[in-house]
Formats: sequence, structure tokens, C-alpha cells
Amino acid sequence: MKQALSVLINMGSLHRLAPLWLFGVVLIILFPSWWVIPALAYGAVLQFFVEYVMHRFLYHREPPTDQGVFNDLYRTHIAHHEFPTDAEYFTGDDHWFAVRFGLVSVAIHALIMWPFLGFTSALYFAVIMLFVGSVSAFTFYEYCHTLAHLNVKKGWFGQRVTRKHMAHHYQDHHATFHVSLGMEWIDRLFGTAHDRDTARERFDRETMLSLGMDPEDLRLVTARKAFGITRMPGEKA
Repeated sequence: MKQALSVLINMGSLHRLAPLWLFGVVLIILFPSWWVIPALAYGAVLQFFVEYVMHRFLYHREPPTDQGVFNDLYRTHIAHHEFPTDAEYFTGDDHWFAVRFGLVSVAIHALIMWPFLGFTSALYFAVIMLFVGSVSAFTFYEYCHTLAHLNVKKGWFGQRVTRKHMAHHYQDHHATFHVSLGMEWIDRLFGTAHDRDTARERFDRETMLSLGMDPEDLRLVTARKAFGITRMPGEKA
């Protein structure tokens, strides 16, 4: 747990989200309401769905043909699959993305609720939902994800998270997109739960770490060079 937390406290996106989370907590303390509880629950569940959608449809989309766009995807996620034990690639390098996404989400939710609650209450609940509920869920996701990839002693919690997430990395990257413990039902809901027989049929040892791409694909080779990577997939630093 200590090692996972030490990685977490150095994550740029969490650094930038922390003031927004604290702002939301202060609002809860200063202006308490029973509606805060469902607002927090909504924000957390929303984030768990966002986690799934982004992982499946954004990070695992068809590899771009444009090298610049491919490089962005490589640094955001493909490098993490090629070098899954390297903490440098646990997250992407755009640490402000989560903040921008959160601000846009708050604005959208506030506009939707404005006609029903008034501007002040709509903004209040939007901040609670997204900056407290969703950011808390996002932090939990980052903790689960980090713990799954670290080679440390793990209890029941860590072992379960690791077993499920490693199936995504080493058995079938077309399934098990959710990482947060207890959210496996989202994969089952959308038909991407891990299935041993299907994973066995899809498995290709040569391309598994490169998300189905030939490890020598020019786009991959170029992206590795762009980020100063001289190793091949799976090799340790």
C-alpha cells in the first residue's frame, strides 16, 4: 500500500485536481445538505463509467495512421501496455486533461440543472458531483491501477485487483477494461468481461503487449524513438 501511495502522490493529474477536490469538500462543510449523498454517489458512478468508456473507446481505438496522433496515443496508453511495469507510463503526460475534462463536465451539469434548481444550487451540486464524487472515484481508480502493476506484497484486495487487470494486459486486451475493484459489472453490462476460451482464441504472444500491432510496426518504432525508448516491449529498464 505504501508503494502505491508513493506513486499516487507524484501523479501530476492528481496534484492538479486536489485543489478542486478540497474546494468541493469546503462547500460541503460550509453548506451541508442531505442531497450531497446522492450527488457524491452519482459523481462516483459517473466516473466509473467514464473510466470504462475512455479505456475501451479512446485508448483502445484503431491505431491512428497519422504519426503525430499515434505518438499521442502511444504516450497516453500503448507505451503502458508495452512496458506495463514502468511507472513512468502508468498515466499519460497531459496532466491538465483531467482538470479540463472536469471543468467542462461541471459546466454541462450546471447548465442542465439550472432551470430546475437555480444557478447557485445547480453550480453547487455540479461541483460536489464532479470535483468531489468523481475525483474521489478517479483517485480510487488510480490507486487500484497502480497497485495492480507494482511488484509488492499484496493482500486480498491487491491480489484481486491485480489478477483481473493483468488478464487485460497479458491474456486479452479486448476485454476487462475496468480496473477499479467492484466495478466488474460494467464490463459484464457491455459484454467485455473476461472469458477464458475467447481469450485463448485471441491470444497472440508476439503482438499481445503491442495491442495487436506488429512490435516492429513503423509507427511503434517511430513513437519509441520520439520518446527516447530503446527497449523492446516487455523488456525492463
